[in-house]
Amino acid sequence: MTLFDPPATSARIKLVVAYDGSDFHGFARQRDQRTIAGDLTAAIERVLRHDVDITCAGRTDAGVHAWGQVVSFDAPTTVDLVRLQSSLNSMLNPAIVVRSAEIAAAGFDARHDAQWRAYRYSIVNRAVADPFRARSAWWVEHPLDLHRLRLAADVFVGEHDFASFCRRGPEGSTTVRTVLESRWVDEGDGCLRYEIRAHAFCWQMVRSIVGTLVEAGLGRRKPGELTSTLAARDRARAGQVAPAHGLCLWEVGY
Repeated sequence: MTLFDPPATSARIKLVVAYDGSDFHGFARQRDQRTIAGDLTAAIERVLRHDVDITCAGRTDAGVHAWGQVVSFDAPTTVDLVRLQSSLNSMLNPAIVVRSAEIAAAGFDARHDAQWRAYRYSIVNRAVADPFRARSAWWVEHPLDLHRLRLAADVFVGEHDFASFCRRGPEGSTTVRTVLESRWVDEGDGCLRYEIRAHAFCWQMVRSIVGTLVEAGLGRRKPGELTSTLAARDRARAGQVAPAHGLCLWEVGY
Protein backbone atom coordinates (compact mmCIF):
# COMPACT_ATOMS: atom_id res chain seq x y z
CA MET A 1 0.00 0.00 0.00
CA THR A 2 1.29 3.46 -0.94
CA LEU A 3 0.45 6.96 0.18
CA PHE A 4 -1.79 7.42 -2.87
CA ASP A 5 -3.76 4.17 -2.66
CA PRO A 6 -7.51 4.68 -2.09
CA PRO A 7 -8.66 3.90 1.42
CA ALA A 8 -9.94 0.40 2.15
CA THR A 9 -13.38 1.75 3.08
CA SER A 10 -14.78 3.42 0.00
CA ALA A 11 -17.99 4.40 -1.76
CA ARG A 12 -18.82 4.23 -5.45
CA ILE A 13 -19.34 7.75 -6.80
CA LYS A 14 -21.47 8.59 -9.84
CA LEU A 15 -20.96 11.87 -11.69
CA VAL A 16 -23.03 13.24 -14.55
CA VAL A 17 -20.67 15.32 -16.66
CA ALA A 18 -21.13 17.78 -19.53
CA TYR A 19 -18.33 19.01 -21.75
CA ASP A 20 -17.42 20.87 -24.91
CA GLY A 21 -15.18 18.39 -26.70
CA SER A 22 -13.83 20.88 -29.26
CA ASP A 23 -10.37 21.21 -27.72
CA PHE A 24 -9.97 17.61 -26.54
CA HIS A 25 -8.65 14.47 -28.23
CA GLY A 26 -11.65 12.44 -27.13
CA PHE A 27 -12.60 11.04 -23.74
CA ALA A 28 -10.06 8.26 -23.17
CA ARG A 29 -6.68 9.13 -21.68
CA GLN A 30 -3.84 9.37 -24.21
CA ARG A 31 -0.17 10.04 -23.74
CA ASP A 32 0.80 13.64 -24.54
CA GLN A 33 -2.77 14.56 -25.55
CA ARG A 34 -5.40 16.58 -23.72
CA THR A 35 -8.46 14.41 -23.09
CA ILE A 36 -11.63 14.61 -21.02
CA ALA A 37 -10.60 11.65 -18.85
CA GLY A 38 -7.14 13.10 -18.37
CA ASP A 39 -8.38 16.49 -17.13
CA LEU A 40 -11.24 15.02 -15.09
CA THR A 41 -9.10 12.36 -13.42
CA ALA A 42 -6.38 14.84 -12.53
CA ALA A 43 -8.94 17.16 -10.94
CA ILE A 44 -10.62 14.37 -8.95
CA GLU A 45 -7.25 13.14 -7.67
CA ARG A 46 -6.31 16.66 -6.64
CA VAL A 47 -9.49 16.97 -4.55
CA LEU A 48 -9.42 13.45 -3.06
CA ARG A 49 -5.64 13.25 -2.74
CA HIS A 50 -5.43 9.67 -3.97
CA ASP A 51 -5.36 7.90 -7.34
CA VAL A 52 -8.67 7.12 -8.99
CA ASP A 53 -9.66 4.89 -11.89
CA ILE A 54 -12.71 6.33 -13.63
CA THR A 55 -15.15 4.42 -15.84
CA CYS A 56 -17.37 6.22 -18.35
CA ALA A 57 -20.67 5.27 -19.96
CA GLY A 58 -19.35 5.88 -23.48
CA ARG A 59 -16.00 6.97 -24.86
CA THR A 60 -16.57 9.97 -27.11
CA ASP A 61 -14.23 10.70 -30.02
CA ALA A 62 -12.16 13.84 -30.55
CA GLY A 63 -14.39 16.88 -30.95
CA VAL A 64 -17.57 15.16 -29.72
CA HIS A 65 -19.50 16.79 -26.88
CA ALA A 66 -21.58 15.48 -23.98
CA TRP A 67 -24.42 16.73 -21.85
CA GLY A 68 -25.13 13.51 -19.97
CA GLN A 69 -21.87 11.56 -19.80
CA VAL A 70 -21.72 9.37 -16.69
CA VAL A 71 -18.54 8.37 -14.86
CA SER A 72 -17.99 6.20 -11.79
CA PHE A 73 -15.06 5.78 -9.42
CA ASP A 74 -14.29 5.02 -5.77
CA ALA A 75 -13.80 7.61 -3.03
CA PRO A 76 -13.72 7.59 0.78
CA THR A 77 -17.11 7.10 2.42
CA THR A 78 -16.54 10.44 4.14
CA VAL A 79 -16.38 12.34 0.84
CA ASP A 80 -18.27 15.63 0.81
CA LEU A 81 -20.13 15.46 -2.50
CA VAL A 82 -21.10 19.14 -2.48
CA ARG A 83 -17.48 20.15 -2.00
CA LEU A 84 -16.32 17.61 -4.58
CA GLN A 85 -18.68 18.94 -7.23
CA SER A 86 -17.91 22.57 -6.42
CA SER A 87 -14.16 22.00 -6.44
CA LEU A 88 -14.20 20.10 -9.72
CA ASN A 89 -16.28 22.79 -11.41
CA SER A 90 -13.95 25.50 -10.13
CA MET A 91 -11.00 23.71 -11.72
CA LEU A 92 -12.59 22.45 -14.92
CA ASN A 93 -15.28 24.86 -16.09
CA PRO A 94 -16.36 25.96 -18.60
CA ALA A 95 -14.98 23.18 -20.83
CA ILE A 96 -16.02 20.44 -18.39
CA VAL A 97 -18.85 20.73 -15.86
CA VAL A 98 -20.01 18.22 -13.25
CA ARG A 99 -23.81 18.49 -13.35
CA SER A 100 -24.42 16.16 -10.40
CA ALA A 101 -22.56 13.98 -7.91
CA GLU A 102 -24.03 11.17 -5.84
CA ILE A 103 -23.16 7.95 -4.06
CA ALA A 104 -24.23 5.02 -6.24
CA ALA A 105 -25.04 1.45 -5.27
CA ALA A 106 -22.07 -0.74 -4.41
CA GLY A 107 -20.57 -2.18 -7.56
CA PHE A 108 -22.22 0.38 -9.87
CA ASP A 109 -20.39 0.57 -13.19
CA ALA A 110 -21.07 3.54 -15.47
CA ARG A 111 -20.44 1.49 -18.59
CA HIS A 112 -21.71 -2.02 -17.89
CA ASP A 113 -24.82 -0.98 -15.96
CA ALA A 114 -26.05 1.36 -18.70
CA GLN A 115 -29.29 0.16 -20.31
CA TRP A 116 -29.23 2.65 -23.18
CA ARG A 117 -27.41 5.70 -24.52
CA ALA A 118 -28.97 8.63 -26.37
CA TYR A 119 -27.11 10.89 -28.79
CA ARG A 120 -28.15 14.09 -30.51
CA TYR A 121 -26.68 15.46 -33.71
CA SER A 122 -27.26 19.13 -34.58
CA ILE A 123 -27.35 20.66 -38.05
CA VAL A 124 -27.66 24.29 -39.12
CA ASN A 125 -29.35 24.17 -42.52
CA ARG A 126 -29.15 27.71 -43.84
CA ALA A 127 -27.48 29.51 -46.73
CA VAL A 128 -25.27 31.38 -44.24
CA ALA A 129 -23.37 29.74 -41.36
CA ASP A 130 -24.06 30.57 -37.72
CA PRO A 131 -20.83 31.55 -35.92
CA PHE A 132 -22.43 30.99 -32.52
CA ARG A 133 -23.13 27.31 -33.30
CA ALA A 134 -19.98 26.61 -35.29
CA ARG A 135 -18.49 24.44 -32.50
CA SER A 136 -21.64 22.40 -31.86
CA ALA A 137 -23.50 21.99 -35.17
CA TRP A 138 -22.72 20.91 -38.73
CA TRP A 139 -23.45 23.67 -41.23
CA VAL A 140 -25.16 22.21 -44.32
CA GLU A 141 -25.61 24.98 -46.85
CA HIS A 142 -28.00 23.34 -49.31
CA PRO A 143 -31.66 22.75 -48.32
CA LEU A 144 -32.50 19.43 -46.68
CA ASP A 145 -35.86 17.76 -47.24
CA LEU A 146 -37.15 16.99 -43.73
CA HIS A 147 -39.71 14.47 -45.03
CA ARG A 148 -36.97 12.47 -46.75
CA LEU A 149 -34.79 12.66 -43.64
CA ARG A 150 -37.59 11.25 -41.50
CA LEU A 151 -38.42 8.44 -43.92
CA ALA A 152 -34.78 7.41 -44.07
CA ALA A 153 -34.33 7.58 -40.27
CA ASP A 154 -37.11 5.04 -39.69
CA VAL A 155 -34.98 2.32 -41.32
CA PHE A 156 -32.62 2.10 -38.35
CA VAL A 157 -35.13 1.27 -35.61
CA GLY A 158 -34.86 -2.33 -34.37
CA GLU A 159 -32.08 -4.91 -34.19
CA HIS A 160 -29.74 -4.79 -37.20
CA ASP A 161 -26.17 -5.49 -38.18
CA PHE A 162 -24.72 -1.97 -38.55
CA ALA A 163 -21.49 -3.04 -40.29
CA SER A 164 -22.27 -0.60 -43.12
CA PHE A 165 -22.27 2.25 -40.60
CA CYS A 166 -19.35 1.38 -38.31
CA ARG A 167 -15.60 1.42 -38.38
CA ARG A 168 -14.17 -2.06 -38.04
CA GLY A 169 -13.68 -3.06 -34.40
CA PRO A 170 -11.44 -5.68 -32.76
CA GLU A 171 -11.38 -9.18 -34.24
CA GLY A 172 -14.44 -11.12 -33.17
CA SER A 173 -16.49 -8.08 -32.11
CA THR A 174 -20.09 -7.80 -33.28
CA THR A 175 -21.71 -4.89 -35.11
CA VAL A 176 -25.26 -5.99 -34.27
CA ARG A 177 -27.06 -3.29 -32.29
CA THR A 178 -30.64 -2.55 -31.23
CA VAL A 179 -31.84 0.99 -31.94
CA LEU A 180 -34.79 2.09 -29.83
CA GLU A 181 -35.39 5.50 -31.38
CA SER A 182 -34.30 7.28 -34.56
CA ARG A 183 -35.95 10.59 -35.41
CA TRP A 184 -35.49 14.14 -36.64
CA VAL A 185 -36.67 17.23 -34.76
CA ASP A 186 -37.24 20.56 -36.50
CA GLU A 187 -36.12 23.26 -34.05
CA GLY A 188 -37.09 26.06 -36.43
CA ASP A 189 -35.00 28.77 -38.09
CA GLY A 190 -33.11 26.20 -40.14
CA CYS A 191 -31.91 24.16 -37.15
CA LEU A 192 -32.43 20.38 -37.25
CA ARG A 193 -31.66 17.79 -34.60
CA TYR A 194 -31.27 14.05 -35.09
CA GLU A 195 -31.96 11.92 -32.03
CA ILE A 196 -30.97 8.27 -31.73
CA ARG A 197 -31.18 5.97 -28.73
CA ALA A 198 -29.83 2.43 -28.51
CA HIS A 199 -28.59 -0.12 -26.03
CA ALA A 200 -25.07 0.45 -27.37
CA PHE A 201 -23.28 1.88 -30.41
CA CYS A 202 -20.41 0.87 -32.67
CA TRP A 203 -17.44 3.14 -33.33
CA GLN A 204 -18.58 6.16 -35.43
CA MET A 205 -22.01 4.58 -35.93
CA VAL A 206 -24.03 7.75 -35.27
CA ARG A 207 -21.86 9.99 -37.42
CA SER A 208 -21.96 7.46 -40.28
CA ILE A 209 -25.75 7.27 -40.05
CA VAL A 210 -26.10 11.06 -40.02
CA GLY A 211 -23.78 11.49 -42.99
CA THR A 212 -25.84 9.02 -45.01
CA LEU A 213 -29.15 10.54 -43.89
CA VAL A 214 -27.99 13.96 -45.03
CA GLU A 215 -27.29 12.53 -48.48
CA ALA A 216 -30.90 11.32 -48.54
CA GLY A 217 -32.11 14.72 -47.37
CA LEU A 218 -30.17 16.38 -50.19
CA GLY A 219 -31.77 14.08 -52.76
CA ARG A 220 -28.58 12.17 -53.50
CA ARG A 221 -30.11 8.92 -52.21
CA LYS A 222 -33.66 7.63 -52.05
CA PRO A 223 -34.80 7.01 -48.46
CA GLY A 224 -35.74 3.44 -49.40
CA GLU A 225 -32.16 2.72 -50.48
CA LEU A 226 -31.00 2.79 -46.87
CA THR A 227 -32.68 -0.55 -46.23
CA SER A 228 -30.41 -2.25 -48.77
CA THR A 229 -27.42 -0.22 -47.54
CA LEU A 230 -28.01 -1.52 -44.02
CA ALA A 231 -28.48 -5.10 -45.25
CA ALA A 232 -25.28 -4.99 -47.33
CA ARG A 233 -23.05 -4.84 -44.21
CA ASP A 234 -20.49 -3.01 -46.36
CA ARG A 235 -19.03 0.29 -45.15
CA ALA A 236 -18.41 1.37 -48.74
CA ARG A 237 -22.17 1.42 -49.36
CA ALA A 238 -22.87 4.12 -46.77
CA GLY A 239 -22.17 7.83 -47.03
CA GLN A 240 -19.61 10.16 -45.56
CA VAL A 241 -18.98 10.35 -41.82
CA ALA A 242 -20.58 13.52 -40.43
CA PRO A 243 -18.23 15.96 -38.64
CA ALA A 244 -17.57 15.21 -34.98
CA HIS A 245 -18.52 18.65 -33.64
CA GLY A 246 -22.24 18.19 -34.31
CA LEU A 247 -22.50 15.13 -32.06
CA CYS A 248 -23.42 15.12 -28.38
CA LEU A 249 -23.84 12.24 -25.92
CA TRP A 250 -27.10 13.48 -24.47
CA GLU A 251 -28.27 10.98 -21.86
CA VAL A 252 -27.53 7.54 -20.42
CA GLY A 253 -30.26 5.38 -18.94
CA TYR A 254 -29.82 2.92 -16.05
